[in-house]
Amino acid sequence: MRRKRETRARLLDAALRLMAERGMEGVAINEITEAADVGFGSFYNHFESKEAIYATLVDNVFEEFANMLDRLAGGITDPAEVIAVSVRHTVLRARHDPVWGRFLIREGFSARAMSRGLGQRLLRDIGNGIAAKRFVVADPFIGFLAVGGTVLCVIAAELNFVAPGASAAGVLKELGFSGEHLPERTAAMLLQTLGLKRAEAEKIAARPLPLVEEPVEEG
Repeated sequence: MRRKRETRARLLDAALRLMAERGMEGVAINEITEAADVGFGSFYNHFESKEAIYATLVDNVFEEFANMLDRLAGGITDPAEVIAVSVRHTVLRARHDPVWGRFLIREGFSARAMSRGLGQRLLRDIGNGIAAKRFVVADPFIGFLAVGGTVLCVIAAELNFVAPGASAAGVLKELGFSGEHLPERTAAMLLQTLGLKRAEAEKIAARPLPLVEEPVEEG
């Protein structure tokens, strides 16, 4: 049983790495098994198809992380702080796990991702803020796209420009921009997009983060 779990984990890890770079359509099953260093036939002991392992990855990346965010925000009553905590932890998670971040960038607005997990929670949290008159958003769907799209862009900037060894690390300096404190800056800007004043948005975005099971470095 332990060996079976290990094989499944290796297949999922290999599929995540490959699909983060090329998407589901660009990856063949034999490439997954080769990257996982398991026999081709072993794949079908765990997954019926490439679509099945992809669906499992989406659940792992979006659903499980969204559940963790729900636990973190469980004691927070201010909808604005809920958004800030979720945004900051999402950017930090991508910094901590770049493969996870690249998969999120690629699949973040897929139909499956938007209908569950992070997408579903974000729609709910924005709706809660509107209902509580905490957010001033005339079009909730565009508000959802603004928040989700900005987070994905920031993750791309983090991985491409800011992370140690980033391929285009010098670009921000050439443009006169700073890559410091992206999680907090992103949260503050998005709270302003949702209707908060700048001073309050920046204050909320700088509050101490609830701890995760595996702490991720702030900044």
